[in-house]
Amino acid sequence: MYIPRFVVAGTHSGVGKTTVSLGLMAALRRRGLSVQPFKVGPDYIDPGLHRVAAGCYSHNLDSWLCPEPELKTTFARYCAGAQVAVVEGVMGLYDGMRYQGELASTAQISKITGTPVVLVVSARGVGRSLAAMVKGYLEFDPKVNMIGVVVNQAGSRSHAELLRHSIEEELGVPVLGVLARHGQLEIPGRHLGLMPASEMPGLPGRLEQLAGIVDEEIDIDRLLSLAGKAPPLDCELPGCDPVVRDVTIAVAMDEAFNFYYQDSLHYLKELGAGLVYFSPLNDTALPQPVNGIILGGGFPEVFLPRLSANRAMRTELKSMARRGVPIYAECGGFMYLCSDIYGMDGISYPGVGLVPGTVKMQNSLSALGYVTGKLQKNCLLGRAGDLIKGHEFHWSTVSGLSPGHAAYSLQGGRGQDGRRDGYTLGNLFASYVHIHWRGNPGAARNFLLACAKYKAGGR
Repeated sequence: MYIPRFVVAGTHSGVGKTTVSLGLMAALRRRGLSVQPFKVGPDYIDPGLHRVAAGCYSHNLDSWLCPEPELKTTFARYCAGAQVAVVEGVMGLYDGMRYQGELASTAQISKITGTPVVLVVSARGVGRSLAAMVKGYLEFDPKVNMIGVVVNQAGSRSHAELLRHSIEEELGVPVLGVLARHGQLEIPGRHLGLMPASEMPGLPGRLEQLAGIVDEEIDIDRLLSLAGKAPPLDCELPGCDPVVRDVTIAVAMDEAFNFYYQDSLHYLKELGAGLVYFSPLNDTALPQPVNGIILGGGFPEVFLPRLSANRAMRTELKSMARRGVPIYAECGGFMYLCSDIYGMDGISYPGVGLVPGTVKMQNSLSALGYVTGKLQKNCLLGRAGDLIKGHEFHWSTVSGLSPGHAAYSLQGGRGQDGRRDGYTLGNLFASYVHIHWRGNPGAARNFLLACAKYKAGGR
């Protein structure tokens, strides 16, 4: 299969990868092209922004969460039918899992998928020296196919011309565009990163402005010509045999809970699950019939007054748990299921109460990074000793939980190896760890089989 494609990479975080990526997606879509977006790494917010810009779901490409064969087929599966693929990188081009070389880096994803790289560099406070920086990125790994540079945040027209001349004449690398400083188009953020698309009603208009700027300041025709020289995708698209039939999973989805890898949900469908959605913020009851529940991550701490005021939903979830419905929750969902939640204002709000712990928001990160979790007991996701890969990123802590009910013993991330995380009891499994179901097929199958067992009348 063949598709023109490129990766938008950066020298470091904050250089403007997301702005350039969104602008290019929107500009290409405005030209009438079918654009398939992707995001490198364990990110939830950027794919939501991509969806608005490109008009279709964006998918994560993470070589640590998912093995290379699954990653390649995922990429090919979602590229099918599109006219161009745009991959937004993560952090700097060569940044990946700590002390593991290129693992999980944008550079590695570029090589696995055969996708050429456009490097975004910042022009702030630099002149000809920028060419030296680009030279370093160009030569650090010659196997990375860098097809061009986009210079961001140029101070003036003469500044832009100096940078263009230095890079093109001294390195022979095409400068595909030089963007001026457009501060009014920056995407607003909060403590976990950028603001989610669901909370920015003016986002479509902002992206339309950005598309116009990118169309004017980046040579898109030249970019498409270079992207069109990418090699064919070399992989097969295997089928997936269902493990359950007619099993319905209710998935929390609203402004407070929307951190899901889209391909992870698709994988549950491939295994035979039907997905329905509900809002812990707005709904008073779950869709029926339901054979399992998933509460993903998000920003429950931003919506604590509304979540706590919706007593009907909190009562409904407790009732479903008592009936034996399998419930899986991660990060924000884990927080919501706790007994009490202290927000960033220090005020305590009641949670659902299925997890007998107290959550407290902190003023800085509590944990960040990839982790491997060893299941501490037979539970909803597998048997004691099974290993599960995941990622954690949160500003809160939980206290008051018994170590005997811990979900995992963790390795990696911030903190000491062997630390306990989460809570599991009977039909409930909740923790801070975000997992990708396709990258943890055993856990996915165990969860769905538990849902099928509940439907058949077992607890």
